[in-house]
Amino acid sequence: MAPSQQAPMRKRSSVRWAVDPLAVCAGLGLVGLWEAAVRLFAVPPYILPAPSRIAETLALRWRVIGAEALVTLGEILCGFAAGALLGLAVAVAMARWRLLERALGPVLVVSQALPVFAIAPLLVVWFGFGLASKVVMATLIIFFPVAANALDGLRRTDPNLIELARLYGATPRQTLLLIRTPAAMPAVATGLRIAAAAAPIGAVVGEWVGSSAGLGLLILHANARSQTDMVFAALVVLAALSITLWALVDRIARGLVRWAPDSFDQPGSRATA
Repeated sequence: MAPSQQAPMRKRSSVRWAVDPLAVCAGLGLVGLWEAAVRLFAVPPYILPAPSRIAETLALRWRVIGAEALVTLGEILCGFAAGALLGLAVAVAMARWRLLERALGPVLVVSQALPVFAIAPLLVVWFGFGLASKVVMATLIIFFPVAANALDGLRRTDPNLIELARLYGATPRQTLLLIRTPAAMPAVATGLRIAAAAAPIGAVVGEWVGSSAGLGLLILHANARSQTDMVFAALVVLAALSITLWALVDRIARGLVRWAPDSFDQPGSRATA
């Protein structure tokens, strides 16, 4: 086939959808089944509200829900930034100094072995009911996936590249910055994507334990009053925030590993010959 005939096919096959149409259709189908089941079996709204009722609650109470969502969004973003930076710094330090890796390795495991709900009340006591305790909670949750993935990526650097750098007289610092760090970028990107999905957990759990604002507090109060439609409306907004953050981090992560596109390609997304 002539090159002029191959070019349009390659161009069409390289198009990426921002949202998978199949996922959208599946989501709409599940919402439709949910609506039909609630109406068919006459489920009371305080047990399971219909999607139409949730949408109505969102439309009527959007000012209240939006104000609480801004508080939670600030906590999520601050926690994500702090957790990601701390995780990357610890991973680089552990990769640079093996003695530090031996000392801090168990700390990484312990930070995830403790249940979140067990330490949340302590964080509220230590840092108060304001923003700080929620940011610390989100930081603790985000820290581990970022640090673990970054450290694993730094460890898996091709030893031949490291040996080549030594032959050319590179210092350990230069080897870390110029060889090991770029090689670890796919693993770092994966850790950031996982952290973006987990970031809202810390903020909401902190709000449940002690807070004066936020979606977590709104959910807690609505549940106590059997306002299940408000609970689901807040959850919808929280899910939208989480998906938006994940999509943004995913876009940035793809930019970090543009030289290694296979790290994020989905089946069928690559151009076929």
